[in-house]
This record gives sequence, structure tokens and C-alpha cells, in this order.
Amino acid sequence: MKKSFILGGLFAATTALTPAFAQDAGVTIVLGEEPDLVEPCMATRSNIGRIVLGNISETLTELDVRGDEGLKPRLAESWELVDDNTWRFNLRQGVTFSDGSSFDAEDVKHSFERAGSDQITCEISRYYEGISITPRVVDANTIDFTTEPAQPILPLLMSLLTIVPSETAIEFTREPVGTGPYVLSNWAPGQSITLERRADYWGDQPEVATATYVFRADPSVRAAMVAAGEADIAPSISAIDATTDMDVAYPNSETTYLRVDHSMAPLNDIRVREALNLAIDREAFVGTILSEGTELATAMTPPTTLGWNANVEPFGYDVDRAKELLAAAKADGVPVDTEILLVGRTANFPGATETYEAIQSMLSDAGFNVRLQMVEVAEHEQYYSKPYVQDQPILVGAQHDNSRGDPVFSMYFKYHSDGRQSGIADSKVDDLIDRATAATGEEREALWSELFAYLHDDVIADVLLFHMVGHARVGGDVDFTPTIATNSQLQLAEIGLK
Repeated sequence: MKKSFILGGLFAATTALTPAFAQDAGVTIVLGEEPDLVEPCMATRSNIGRIVLGNISETLTELDVRGDEGLKPRLAESWELVDDNTWRFNLRQGVTFSDGSSFDAEDVKHSFERAGSDQITCEISRYYEGISITPRVVDANTIDFTTEPAQPILPLLMSLLTIVPSETAIEFTREPVGTGPYVLSNWAPGQSITLERRADYWGDQPEVATATYVFRADPSVRAAMVAAGEADIAPSISAIDATTDMDVAYPNSETTYLRVDHSMAPLNDIRVREALNLAIDREAFVGTILSEGTELATAMTPPTTLGWNANVEPFGYDVDRAKELLAAAKADGVPVDTEILLVGRTANFPGATETYEAIQSMLSDAGFNVRLQMVEVAEHEQYYSKPYVQDQPILVGAQHDNSRGDPVFSMYFKYHSDGRQSGIADSKVDDLIDRATAATGEEREALWSELFAYLHDDVIADVLLFHMVGHARVGGDVDFTPTIATNSQLQLAEIGLK
């Protein structure tokens, strides 16, 4: 057996830090949502990723969001195209997991297969939906990934695959083992999570020795904790509270929207979906509940994304037209009076509850029968991903993060007929997604652009709302600048101590 397991010894060693050292090099981060899991393959969910991704678990590649380096090596030192359908990754040597075991190609193969297993539902696997990917170990330090169709940006897709040891069971874990610079040393449910720095990390040692995460749903409380010195960083506070020199605004890669399930009446009628869009006064949210600089959305991805279509315009606010559309649909027998459940995720973003309450009121004013239900993240998943709860028509309020510059990270699982979080089934959409995913250069850009326009103008697939602006509060004892990725990932190695 190639690996040894010394987890207990590691925890004993990391907790042996002297109190003064641990205190001097420690930070406290206050988040809005406590994770229900610390499972590496769920790290693309923001409340988990901010703790796990890049701290406990690492990926083969990493996108530089602070500079202009583009795609950088992490656990893979280099990669190359062997043939049109096969990418070869040359792995970093001398890397160990936090349990003391060695890292090699078998771990990468197992991590990919585990993430896609039907025995567990891993968030990461949704980004590989619609692509046949076969990993093959060449030797201990080399692995090939063969794809069908060809994937010109597969190395970028690998920036999401968190690597775990090959012995990791195909079930969710509460004790994650990774190659990152930190190890989970304590989790007190409902109170805090603590990470401690590894002395045997393969890379540069971060300045931060310990990080304690605490959880407060109220963004004003989070801001106040940093102001009072009870926390060092609140990566997400409300625009209303962002009034001091400790507060930093940053471009946010999240898109807020309502997912519409087209399979149930009355939402299967395009007039009803258009009425939903016209009934919401998006402009009224900007500078009030949401920050100045918030942009009205016309696509699931932000304007920095490849293929962004500037010719697509947001729906305007026209409640009278919305009422006319509902009346016309009703005259044709569409049951527009049916109660529609609007499900929002509590503390998903500052002002989430107030935002969904206002949307419910606007939809009601237009003649919709809408009931709002705010739920915690674990309960939200049953509405957000298939198989959906479908006992009545449902609008799912959610955010989607895409900071990686290509729509491939969004389009299949959000809009393809077989997509895990898709509310539609449209053959033209499926064809455009399939062709764009395999295309390169100008053809790829043009196909994505065509898809954005078709989804928004012709299908009216969902209710796109906002491209968000984030606000963080950073205490005076730390040096930290948030980025477009901060809402989904917060690497402790990027925090300096003053």
C-alpha cells in the first residue's frame, strides 16, 4: 500500500503551536452562511469554497484573478495537447496530503471519478456535464484526460477539480484531506471552524497560522464585528454598511436570477415568463437594497465573459404590459392564478431576504399569485438541482458564480435539456451549447453570443436580475484585497499580517 495515515499525529503536531504564535498569526473571518459540509468536491458552492478551496484542497490548475498570468500551475506543473481529444498533465512531485500520504496520478484519477460518481452528488461534476471525459494514468506523475467532444479549454476546467487521496471513500466526509497549506483542526457546528497551517506543505508557507471562521447571518453584525476588532475580515457586507475606510468594493462574478421551471403551468407559457420579467423594477434595487454599480443582467454570466452579447437589452419595467400578457394567457386557458412558490436562499447575499420580499410584492402587483419561502442552503438544494421538488410551479431565487471567463462553466448545467439545474428543454439551445463547447476562437465566441441572445429574447428562459457588486470590510491588522473570486474563494495565503 503506497500510503500511510498519520492524521492523528498531524493534528497533534499542528495544535502544539505555542499560544502566542497562534494568536499573533491568527485571523478571524466572519461569513454569512455556515457550511453544511466541508467536502472538497462541493467546493464550488460559495459557502464551502471560501473555506476549502485553495486552503485545504488544491486543484491541478489555477486561474490568476489578481494579475495577468492567466492559467497557472498548481498541482500540475505543465500540460500539453497530445492529440485533438487528449490533454496530458505533468504532476508536481514531492507533494503530500495532510494525512502524510504521497500525491500522484492515481489520486487525480480517483478524484475525478469520485466527483462524477452517482453515489454522491458533487457540485464540481456539474461543470463536466455533457462532456465524456476519461482519465488514464500514464505513470505516477503523468495523467491523460481524453474527451469527447474535444475540449480546447480542458486545463481551465481542471481549475475546479479538487484533489483527494485515492483511498477517499465515495461518500461525503467531515474530515477533508487535501494537499493545501491548511488542515481542518476543529469544527464546532453552529459556532466556528478552525484551520491550522501545515508545517509540511509543499509550497511557500502562508503568513496566517490559524484561521477561525464564525458565522453571522446579519451583514450589519458582520461589519460591526470587524469594526470592533472581533473579526479581521467580513468578505460580504451590505452596501448600506459599507461607509468606512475599512470597506472595499470589488467586482463580483455572481449573477442573481430566478430559475423558471418550464415544465409546469403557468410557467410553461412564454407570455407568463415575459410578464414575470416585465413585472420587476430592477432599477429600483440599485443604490437601495443593492449597491451602486450593480448591473442589470442579460445573461447568466458577467460582461467579462467570452461571447458577451452587448446587443441584448434587459427587460424594462412595464407592469401594465405584464398584466396584459397574463390576461391574454388566461383567456387561452392558462391557469395564471395558480400559486407560484418563490424560494430564496437565506443570507445568500446581503439584502437577500429584502430583495425577494420586494420581488414578491412586485409580482403580486402585476397579478401573480406568489408565496415567498426563504430557506437555508441545505434545504435550497432540493429546489435548485435535479430531481426538483415539483408539487407546484416554482421560481428559485439563486446566484451563479462564473469568474473564469468562459460560458462553458455555466451553460450546460444551467440550460441544456439534461443539465442538472436547467429549467428548460430546447433542442436549439442544446445544439448551440454542444457546438460552442467544442469550438475554438471566433467560432466559439460567436456561438456563445448567439446562445445568450436566443435564451434571453426568444426562449425567455428565466428571470435574469443583476450582476452583483461585493463589499468587504477588512480590519487594520491584516492586508487583504478582495477580487472577483472572493465571493466563492478566499485563499488564506493571500492574507498578509501587519
